[in-house]
Formats: sequence, structure tokens, C-alpha cells
Amino acid sequence: MADADPARAPETGTATPLASPEAEEAVTRRPWLRWVLMLAVPIALAIGGLLYWQSLAGKVSTDNAYIKQDMVSVSAEVGGPIVEALVKDGSEVTAGQLLFRIDPEPFRLQIAEANAAIASAQANVIALGSAPELTGTDIEAARSDVAFAEARFERVRALREKGFSTKADFEAAQQQVVQAREAVRQAQDRQREARARLASGPAVPGVNPQVAAAEARRANAQLSLRRTEVRAPAAGRIAQADRLQIGQQVVPNLPVLTLVRESSTYVEANFKETDLADMAVGQRAEIRFDAYPDLVLKGRVATIGAGTGAEFSVLPAQNATGNWVKVTQRVPVRIAIEGTSPRRLIAGLSSEVTVCTDSRGKR
Repeated sequence: MADADPARAPETGTATPLASPEAEEAVTRRPWLRWVLMLAVPIALAIGGLLYWQSLAGKVSTDNAYIKQDMVSVSAEVGGPIVEALVKDGSEVTAGQLLFRIDPEPFRLQIAEANAAIASAQANVIALGSAPELTGTDIEAARSDVAFAEARFERVRALREKGFSTKADFEAAQQQVVQAREAVRQAQDRQREARARLASGPAVPGVNPQVAAAEARRANAQLSLRRTEVRAPAAGRIAQADRLQIGQQVVPNLPVLTLVRESSTYVEANFKETDLADMAVGQRAEIRFDAYPDLVLKGRVATIGAGTGAEFSVLPAQNATGNWVKVTQRVPVRIAIEGTSPRRLIAGLSSEVTVCTDSRGKR
């Protein structure tokens, strides 16, 4: 070819594209952009790390925290079959509300039996009050016999002195006097015994002991009858009511259901022992819940545990061995919730607690 192509290199025969002014300018500025990016990323990371460190300064957090609520095991103080169940799992009750009722008939019969015992004791008291032993009739009769025996003894002795009576008659008359006097003493003893049976002791003044015992049995039966109605000791929500069935035999003092007191809600956070250096009662806290990601509640440190969780476990750890490994202990910290939660807080839910340990936490 006669004319050479300017876009090709004469030696290699390859094409060399023509660069525009904009491309040449971009190539010229590319090293500066590279340096800017190389410096900007570390600076941004450093600033972010500094801000994050400042946000954590004066705070300690743990996700080993759970909602706690006071629970009362409700049991019956008397035994018998359940004849009426008025609540079930999840029922909300108020203090004093009737939960279930045990068959009251056996205890009503006990009251009737106690009433009969009271009537019998009162009849015995009336009979003792009119008995001859108490009125003194036996004593008067015995004294009359003494007077008669003494008079006869005097006549026999006078005849004996004159020789008109035998020794046997004299001794018989003398023995009759002794027996008559003994009869008087026995009548007096019976009178004291009758008075003692009618007397009232210092424990129940003015009431005969037999009557008091019968009245005590009636009061016990009445108390048992009242206890057949089991009521809520406090306001809360019913749980674990599986045994609350009609016809179920209730054993005294064996829990039948559990009452959860939602008004006593708090959070138990288990902080590492290394987080307790600046923690104190009264410091502010923030509480977040796994079940409610958008819910944040305010709280305060109420108490710091008197011992670690390991110390209160059923089988405390024994570290007096050759292969002992140090483990960071956790201390339970009670967080009191301030205000009312817009969502229902359920016992046992997982939560995350952050406590402000600096001066901000005391506000």
C-alpha cells in the first residue's frame, strides 16, 4: 500500500487508538483518587471505632438476663375431691378470688358431730349440778348416821359399865361410830370431786372443760369447712393448673396450681465479676427483649447479689484440685423496671441489660 495508516505502529503492525482529552485527564487524576480512597477508609474506620468506644465507655452489658416474677404455689390445707374449678391456665385473678372448691360434706358432718358433743357436755354439767354429791344430801345423811351411831354407843357403854352389856355389843357400837364418820368423809370427797368436774381452769375461765373441748372440735371443723374454698392469695395469672380437674383428689399441702404475680416483674441479669467494679445500687439501666426487638424499657439497679451463681447452686464447684481452671464467675444483679411496659412481660423471657456505671447512671 502506498499510504501508511497513522493509527498503526510501523514496526509491529498493531493499531494504537487515539486518546481523547477526557481520557487523558482521567488517567492523569487516577493516582490522586487512589490515594484519597486509601487514606479515607482507615480514617473512617478509626473514627467509627473511636465513636463506638466512646459509646461503650461507662457502660456494662450482658445478654445473660431473664425476666423474673414472683410465683406462689397454691395448695389446699384440707384433703378431698375437687367439686368445682373456677379458673384455668392463663386466667387472671384478683386477691381473694375463689379458685376451686373441695367437697365440704365431710366437714359439715364433723361440725354436726361437734355440736352433739357440746350438747352432751352441757347436759353432763347440768346433771352434775343437781347430783346429790354436789348438793350435800349425802353428807347430811352420813352426819345423821354418825349422830345415831354415837348415841347408841353411849347407851351401850352405860349398860356396859353397869354390867348389862357384853363386850361384843360394846365393840360393835364403837365400830359403827367409826364407819359412820368414814361415810361422812367419803361423802365430802365425792362433793369435792363433783365440784372439780364442774370447775373451769385458768385456760378457759368460766367454761367447763368438757364443753370447751367440744367447742374447740367444732371450731376446728368450721375452719376445715372454710378451707374447702381455696382463694387466690394475691392478684396474678394462673399457671400449671393441670391438676385442677373435677374429681381430682387433693392432698393437703401439695401444690395444685401456680399463681404468677405480674405486678412483681423484674429482670435478673448475671454480670461477669469483672463488670462490677463501678456498678452500684441506683444506677440507670436499659432493658431490651429478644421477644420484642422494638421495646426498650428503663430500669434501675435494685440489688447486687450476695454471692455468685455457683455458690447458690445445688452442687457448688470444687476447685481444690490439681487441674483447676479459672472461670469468670457471674453475679446476679436485680434490675427494677421503671414505669409500665406496653407489652406483656412473661417470666423467663431473655433480655439484654445495659447499666450506666459513670456519672450519667446516677441521674
